[in-house]
Amino acid sequence: MLMLSCGIAAAQDLPQFKSLFGSRAASATAPAKTLFGAATSPAPLAPRAIGSYSRGCLAGGVALRINGPGFQVMRLSRNRNWGHPLLIAFLEQLANDARALGWPGLLVGDLAQPRGGPMLTGHSSHQIGLDADIWLTPMPNRVLTRSERENMTAVSMLRDPLNVDREVWTPRHTRLIRLASSYPEVERIFVHPAIKQALCDQAGHDRAWLSKVRPWWGHYYHFHVRLACPRGSASCRGQKEAARGDGCGAELDDWFARLLQAERKPAEPENKADRPLTLADLPDDCHTVLTSGGGVARAAKPRTADKPAGPPPPHLRLGTGREPALFGFGD
Repeated sequence: MLMLSCGIAAAQDLPQFKSLFGSRAASATAPAKTLFGAATSPAPLAPRAIGSYSRGCLAGGVALRINGPGFQVMRLSRNRNWGHPLLIAFLEQLANDARALGWPGLLVGDLAQPRGGPMLTGHSSHQIGLDADIWLTPMPNRVLTRSERENMTAVSMLRDPLNVDREVWTPRHTRLIRLASSYPEVERIFVHPAIKQALCDQAGHDRAWLSKVRPWWGHYYHFHVRLACPRGSASCRGQKEAARGDGCGAELDDWFARLLQAERKPAEPENKADRPLTLADLPDDCHTVLTSGGGVARAAKPRTADKPAGPPPPHLRLGTGREPALFGFGD
């Protein structure tokens, strides 16, 4: 506990954190998202992913430039275009390789905050600089204005909760996700179950790459790429290996059953009384990340909610006799 006490005490001594900690008692319960959400620049330390994807932080983060060959960063006001150098290099390479496949360019969503850690809004992961959201909307053939990047909405790939919209989803989308999965450093790609079904239908004979692509809630207008922990990084905690097989059978069937259940009985609203993560819940080295380099953070300001990146998810009209069937692409 010595490192924890020292880390909090050091933070209390920095002027920019005084309003956040207030007192030693308050520091023990201060939400970590408030502390890490206050950092506007990275910790001046050697690059390290510390902890796990949903409980950690980032040392020596690097910003993805907002414009590059084949990519543009969206929602600039969030200041979430930071990552481990390996993630930045991966995104630049993916953008270059995707253009060779005929994809116009990547619109890049959230990576991580400058020092990683829990976010003020949105994700529970994206904490150690190895996660990136990429819109499934192709990049326009021009440089977007800052206003467009704040207000443009990604296109949903869904016709309804069980099916992709075949007027929107194209084989180019499949080729892009197949390409992203092909890099050895990629550990997981998360997509909506209906998108996973479309990938299963369009994969052809080479299906090994599908094992990295996992269904998950909410990913209907973007895909989420997660890199494995860097080699030799003792401070980074990775995930278990993905299950073998293409994931197109019983696992996907189970997801569609869960989607239908969610439509029939929507989940209760989140319990706002649940305790948020505090600094004490994170690895000890995150205290150093948070307090390193005085003068690079500010007290978090109350901010109006920015515009969601995607449209609201579609829902079924149950009881109307128009419930959709699950369809595939076939031959």
